Amino acid sequence: MELRINRRALVGLGLAAAVAASSLAVLRTDSGIASSHREAPMIAGDPQHDNTDVYAFVSPDKADTVTLLANWIPFEEPHGGPNFYPFATKSRYNIKIDNDGDARPDITYEWTFRNEDKRGNTTFLYNNGPVTSLDDPNLLFRQRYTLRKITPSGTRTLVSDGIVAPSNVGPASMPDYGTLRAQSIKSLPGGGKSFAGQADEAFFLDLRVFDLLYGGNLSEVGQDTTRGYNVNSVALQVPSSELALKGDVKRNPVIGVCSTTDKFNGSRYVQVSRLCNPLVNEVVSPAGLKDAFNALPPEKDADVAPLVKRVIDPEVARLLEAIYGIKAPATPRNDLVEIFLTGIAKQNGPIKADLNSQVLNKDAGKLRPSEMLRLNMAIPPAKDPNRLGVLAGDLQGFPNGRRLIDDVVDIELQAVAGAAVTGKLVPGLTDKVDRNDKPILQSFPYIPLPSNVAVNQR
Repeated sequence: MELRINRRALVGLGLAAAVAASSLAVLRTDSGIASSHREAPMIAGDPQHDNTDVYAFVSPDKADTVTLLANWIPFEEPHGGPNFYPFATKSRYNIKIDNDGDARPDITYEWTFRNEDKRGNTTFLYNNGPVTSLDDPNLLFRQRYTLRKITPSGTRTLVSDGIVAPSNVGPASMPDYGTLRAQSIKSLPGGGKSFAGQADEAFFLDLRVFDLLYGGNLSEVGQDTTRGYNVNSVALQVPSSELALKGDVKRNPVIGVCSTTDKFNGSRYVQVSRLCNPLVNEVVSPAGLKDAFNALPPEKDADVAPLVKRVIDPEVARLLEAIYGIKAPATPRNDLVEIFLTGIAKQNGPIKADLNSQVLNKDAGKLRPSEMLRLNMAIPPAKDPNRLGVLAGDLQGFPNGRRLIDDVVDIELQAVAGAAVTGKLVPGLTDKVDRNDKPILQSFPYIPLPSNVAVNQR
């Protein structure tokens, strides 16, 4: 099927000038690497920089704060010693906030890491006895981190000597891992908390979607592919007013969130990883653009016509029609433009709700379309959260931010099939993995503790 662009729709988005030649120029990158759950060709050999997931939600037990969480290093097998899974030391791990809608970061939280390695030539062990605290001398390898908050007015160090929760070696080595996690959480000046360390891989899904959309007949569903694996995680809990434009959550409740990794290439830092909305680079970007997309800052998204075409005429919708006979909604898909590029607001497109676009911020300027996870911080946590989020009437769920319980695979499949406009779910369109294998914790950082059981024993 030939891809066609509705010219009027592109003009409305400020994209009419994005011709193919200039678009490809925007996409060029000197990084040579990109990331997100191994979907970009170059990232498989560099998992320390592979940014896998981003979450942003109003804290369920502290509704005047927002929790921001980002993960790296996919498919950490718990027994992957002897070096296990440290963060990279010559890189910057970032969570970025856009609160005025111009697609540029107004706040960047930046983590950098350093090693303390006492093994030397004496042992191959990560620890030489049970580890009962983060300062236990039996822990021979640990990492420390510095957390900085960067704004146009300057840089402030929030944590100068944080200790990373170590990889969960096993019950003999770490008999009470929960204590190590608790000791790793740092209080922030002015309120809030910070965490860095290993955690459970909380993104639940059946990855056999890549086998012709679940085997071509929905027979390959119901298996949580990421069950038992771990990730490396950073998390923040900060007052909502710290993130809002002009510090005013009532007037300016919506923020955009992205996470990136910057790698030092010998002379400067370059962005090698990007993750905002889940599954975008996996199933929206074509293979030839995946590496470059992850080096692209959100403010340039609207200039890349080949990528915009993949939103307004999505490949997944055409595959659902070809394989399963689910009729693809008419293009251009301005509903998907709202969900992924502008945020949802009545003035932005066919989804008639004011939910999570920065145009709802009274002090914001002109909106710049960009692929970004957007959160309305003024919507309180749901008393009874629904895994299908906004599609099920739970306005605190994805795509209004993203919680750890949100079933983003089912939500995005239904959205691609048109449910955000019709209000009707397509029966049977699901990967039948509805929740994480471990329960979400009730307090910060919410993401479950890492597993110490081998995946192939499950």
